[in-house]
Amino acid sequence: MSTESTIDDATIQDGIDSAAKTVGSVWPIHSFVTANPLSGFEDVPFGEAVTQAADLLGGRGYPSCETFRAALDDGRIDRETLESELADRGYDADPEALIERLDADTEPETPDREADADAERVDRVLTKWLSAFLDEGHAKWSMPNRDEGFYAAFRGVAAHDSEIPDGVAESLPESPIEAIEDALESYPESQRVPVFEEQLAALPGWTGLVKQRVDDEGAWQSAHPITLADYLAVRLALCDGFGVDVEPSVGPGTADLDPADEIAEAFLSAWEASYRSAVVDRVAAESRELADERSAVESGDSGRPDAQLVFCIDTRSEVIRRHVEATGDYETHGYAGFFGVPMEYQGYDAEASVDACPPILDAQHRVSEVPTDGGAKERHDRWSSVREAAGEVVSKLKTNPASAFGFVENAGSGYGLALAARTLVPGRVRDLLTTADDAAPDGREFCEPTVQHQHTHADGLPVGLTREEKVEYAATAFELMGWTEFGRLVVFTGHASETANNPYDSSLDCGACAGSPGGPNARVLAEICADPDVRAALRDRGFEIPEDTVFLAGEHNTTTDEIEVYGDAPESHADDLDRLRADLDIARENATAERVESMGGDPSEGVAEAERRAADWAETRPEWGLAGNAGFVVGPRELTSDLDLDGRAFLHSYDWSTDPEGDALEGILAGPMVVTQWINAQYYFSTVDNAVYGSGSKVTQNPVGNVGVYQGNGGDLMTGLPLQSLMAAADEPYHQPLRLSTVVHAPVERVTDALAGLEEVVQLLDNDWLSLTVVDPTREHRAFEYERDLAWRPLSESSAPEPESPEPEAPTAPEREPAPATADD
Repeated sequence: MSTESTIDDATIQDGIDSAAKTVGSVWPIHSFVTANPLSGFEDVPFGEAVTQAADLLGGRGYPSCETFRAALDDGRIDRETLESELADRGYDADPEALIERLDADTEPETPDREADADAERVDRVLTKWLSAFLDEGHAKWSMPNRDEGFYAAFRGVAAHDSEIPDGVAESLPESPIEAIEDALESYPESQRVPVFEEQLAALPGWTGLVKQRVDDEGAWQSAHPITLADYLAVRLALCDGFGVDVEPSVGPGTADLDPADEIAEAFLSAWEASYRSAVVDRVAAESRELADERSAVESGDSGRPDAQLVFCIDTRSEVIRRHVEATGDYETHGYAGFFGVPMEYQGYDAEASVDACPPILDAQHRVSEVPTDGGAKERHDRWSSVREAAGEVVSKLKTNPASAFGFVENAGSGYGLALAARTLVPGRVRDLLTTADDAAPDGREFCEPTVQHQHTHADGLPVGLTREEKVEYAATAFELMGWTEFGRLVVFTGHASETANNPYDSSLDCGACAGSPGGPNARVLAEICADPDVRAALRDRGFEIPEDTVFLAGEHNTTTDEIEVYGDAPESHADDLDRLRADLDIARENATAERVESMGGDPSEGVAEAERRAADWAETRPEWGLAGNAGFVVGPRELTSDLDLDGRAFLHSYDWSTDPEGDALEGILAGPMVVTQWINAQYYFSTVDNAVYGSGSKVTQNPVGNVGVYQGNGGDLMTGLPLQSLMAAADEPYHQPLRLSTVVHAPVERVTDALAGLEEVVQLLDNDWLSLTVVDPTREHRAFEYERDLAWRPLSESSAPEPESPEPEAPTAPEREPAPATADD
């Protein structure tokens, strides 16, 4: 290949990489990750971003006028705050009149279906072959030559596809870059990136999946490689064959600003400020009370709790934590749902390992479940083989066109009764299956994770953890949460969900961790903390862990609110554990009553209704997931323990007085805050324009290739959340579409210093993708709101010095090595 050709190849690849930034990554639905669909626009202000995205992707960027009107009528938007936001933008008209104007200005345009007919033919052919190539084990007949890559495989089948115009297959060169060069030969170089942007944005679901696969470099990508250059080469060749003009309609960054967006931005900002001010005021009040309480017990013994339970920062944990604390002398804390251990995990029965950590991190360790009880293993294996064989037979019979009708006919009344039972009494079927499963040992009963370092590797990752790594992960957890005291029982509690017949089941597990449950990570951290050598090293670092503290693991089923604590405690703690389990059952009853009522059910039937929703294969809304999320509070649990935050806030434990260097705070802002912003943004955009950024109704969805869903029988992959995860009724959003409001309890200078080293986080704040408010306990508990460029605005008058003054000296903290800044979910 000549030097000139090589330069052209590199130029084209650079152009593709630049254009791809405007398309958000899409994860396979079996490992659903909640991410901002406009992540490629986060380098510009929110208002500009949604305008550019509307031009490129066609999606609305702000809630509808009906949503704003309902929020105003319900008092969720404070009128005085709204009038101030409108005045700042030069509007003094009545809010209701402006809503009417907003309604008129946002009338949707009627698309020219005839003009798009050829482009639709391109999409139909392309998505047919994309779904065949990107299939992850769902199809019974696989597309040939997938191991050669998408472009080569397409070249092999194109001549046999009658839908592809004559001449396309014969004209395809060997290289995808050559095909792109041929297609763009008549276009000036300045139009290359805009062409790529529009062609990638034509099917953002499929291109987002390709982008993620390329970045992930996982097993499916290794076996069946595909690149964005492959995709563009095929698409541009089809466009040429069908006579579709690919000249870009709008150059990069030239989209016109919509005047209606200014009004919508005022309403949105006022709504957010109304929510935020209520949370900030309550946190500030609790901060003052907390200071008084700590002063009163400074010289005395505050007493040890009976147990401490560490939950994920997930909004669903806020509900169960309130009810757990109400049942006894228990403390609850919030920490990253992967418990700070970035690992690849393989369960005993799992066919493949999964990354049990957020996508912003790479797994650093391989951990597997290893049997320790031979007898229990044998009983488990016998039962599992029977269920697996039966399930495989039924699956093949039902999905094979040649035998499906015969299967139903031969199965007769027994199969019909089974179907009826699953439909009419799903709760009883769940009870029967649960009872049957209980007869066989659970894998967690006879397995333990391979935490000890094995001096070997699996898939390039070290198996297990070294002593130094274990100490670091445990110390980091306690540093980030600000722990200095330990109860008799400490339970790290992961979370998972339980549903039937639900393509979006992984979206109800930890969305930030690619749909991985948190139980395995909880078990690993509990094993680490129980290690005598680790505990000794932790004491050397200032963590005085009593000899009678026992570390356990558990998992919170967010659909049924059942909390299972794994294993047994020593005889000395048996009564403590029995009492905890009994109290967790009480907490479950109260939490399910609250959750079921929010879904329109009878709270007196909370547990039964929650279990029915988990087992009913016709249930489109098994639980609300993270719907309603709007806030993220970083501070001691005492700030929020007396508050009912309605399951709308992420809660991360943090004590500024134990973090003199601000390392823990920097880790929280760089990790958990960023990931909660991802989650918040996906819920926001899926709500404001579900057709473009969501996935429509579950009733009309069709799963494809084990990677996503269609609406109907083909087209683009849907990229976001279904309507049932967001809407209480067709015209009534349950999720309130607000950008994330973060509240941090710490000296404002400490927060400024932490942000100074986080350029991407500052960019998010400066561009209004989320807000940040600090409640400063050293300045009379005043609140300061982040503006931009690391500057703050005080929210109330006080005689306390302004943020630029020297920071008051922090209370004396135990001497410890500073914890590394880690990114968490």
